[in-house]
Amino acid sequence: MALALSATPPSPPQSLSITNNSKNDNSINNYSLLLSSLSECKHMSQLKQIHAQILRTTLPHHHDTLFLYSRILNFASFADLDYAYRVFYQIDTPNSFMWNTLIRACAQNVGSKVHAISLYKEMLEEGNVMPDKHTFPFALKACAYLFALSEGKQAHAQILKYGCGSDVYINNSLIHFYASCGCLDLAEKLFENMVDRSIVSWNVMIDAFVQFGEFDSALKLFVQMQKLFEPDGFTLQSIISACAGLGALSIGMWAHAYILNKCEYGLVSDILINNSLVELYCKCGSLELAQQVFERMPKRDITSWNSIILGFAMYGQADVALEYFARLVKVESFWPNSITFVGVLSACNHRGMVNKGQELFDMMITGYNITPVLEHYGCLVDLLARAGHIDEALDIVSNMPMKPDAVIWRSLLDACSKKNASVELSEEVAKRILESEGGICSGVYVLLSRVYASASRWNDVGLVRKLMSDIGVTKEPGCSSIEINGVAHEFFAGDTSHPQTKQIYGVLDVIDERLKGIGYSPDYSQALMVDERSDGKQHSLRLHSERLAIALGLLSLKPGVPIRVFKNLRACNDCHQVTKLISKIFYAEIIVRDRARFHRFKDGSCSCMDYW
Repeated sequence: MALALSATPPSPPQSLSITNNSKNDNSINNYSLLLSSLSECKHMSQLKQIHAQILRTTLPHHHDTLFLYSRILNFASFADLDYAYRVFYQIDTPNSFMWNTLIRACAQNVGSKVHAISLYKEMLEEGNVMPDKHTFPFALKACAYLFALSEGKQAHAQILKYGCGSDVYINNSLIHFYASCGCLDLAEKLFENMVDRSIVSWNVMIDAFVQFGEFDSALKLFVQMQKLFEPDGFTLQSIISACAGLGALSIGMWAHAYILNKCEYGLVSDILINNSLVELYCKCGSLELAQQVFERMPKRDITSWNSIILGFAMYGQADVALEYFARLVKVESFWPNSITFVGVLSACNHRGMVNKGQELFDMMITGYNITPVLEHYGCLVDLLARAGHIDEALDIVSNMPMKPDAVIWRSLLDACSKKNASVELSEEVAKRILESEGGICSGVYVLLSRVYASASRWNDVGLVRKLMSDIGVTKEPGCSSIEINGVAHEFFAGDTSHPQTKQIYGVLDVIDERLKGIGYSPDYSQALMVDERSDGKQHSLRLHSERLAIALGLLSLKPGVPIRVFKNLRACNDCHQVTKLISKIFYAEIIVRDRARFHRFKDGSCSCMDYW
């Protein structure tokens, strides 16, 4: 990112000049009184009066006067940044504390972060004062916020030049900077090379892994950290987020119990921690616990409400999600934001509530003056298309004020494959997706093959497969995970790498026998490849990743304990039907989170009511 580092704040008017020829030696006696007044100062109006007194009664270049100006600058940097600028630029020889004070103030002010880098550059150019260990963290903070990778790397070089490379606080700032700029490898290398680490060092690195979606790495690092430090609030918030991403409910519950048992009340009642817990339980399919945390929160912000609304929306409980929305706006008098409406529109989408969804979309625009973005249009288009209103969905796409992205086109193609739309329309939609993604999107070929499979055009399914092979496009493999006693087990379709593979496949054989006994017949309508029509192939329907995970759950978990499976793709029709039957045959509760939503299978039915 190229920044205009030569730009500096405007020079102040001459009325603030600190030179005054009327002063005499007796003014020195005022320093203690002025310092006391500055210590008791509460408002800018008081500060300005004291500043005026300093101008009238002190010597401009006396070291005590400079100390008074350091105190003025420190107070003004928090209360009135513009005034701080004006004071700073009237000081002939600002010391390092003054430079650092103003750089810090700019780095902490959203609208002035670029000036923090400019001031740092100006400090180097003047050369009267060298940066110190207090300067670099503020400059790096501004670089991290602005994604100013080049400028931050220059600061890193200067850190080494001035011999500050072993400072823990500076290295923590460097890790945060590199992670913020997308350089996780550099952040990790810095962390590994640190001789001394504080708990902040561990927290910054763990949070970096979480932000990059490296949840396993975050949890492994957390285990190492526990040998040296007790986790604090920042650690726990990151770990809870990692657990939410992995679906690691047991570890997340341990973190929650740790907070309740070992942490002070301030942390227990912290909004950010509680928001993370609500998100954790929602993403792990434990809505009862999410609701319990939410209702016990002493304070809530809009993120709290959005999390619980999105949680019920993902679970298909549209009525409850809309009840929370009504409570949000009518009882609590919160003003919903853009994310809130993504939540309620998603809730309508997962229940096929077309009229309510259109009503909320209009309410968002006219009632709350929120301009729809792609996510809102995507929800509306998907809602209409999946409900069979494909022509109306196409009208929305045609009249959108922005160009539709591949996600919207894919939702249309997915609806076409399920609603038996014309093959010609499906092919046109597939063409639009390939145009928007450069022809390399594996998902569109998979969806188009489903369209052909639904129309029993198996030759065309084979042609799609050959085309994918010819142009080097590979299908994203289905992957499912299940947590057993705090350990995540991951499966791919046809996986034989698990140490309990023999027992797992034995459970699958038992399932097959019982399914045949009740007249089950495989559903090939969404078979992705031609060879999936043959039960003799390794990647047949019976060996889809979620079935392997469910088999391990039946094998390892005690009766009555819910089987929780997390899958990276949407479940196919056949797996959905089979999971319903398994829940009935084995008296099991099975919760599956796929790419789009949660499914809760129990007693032979699913919470989605076969609408997903």
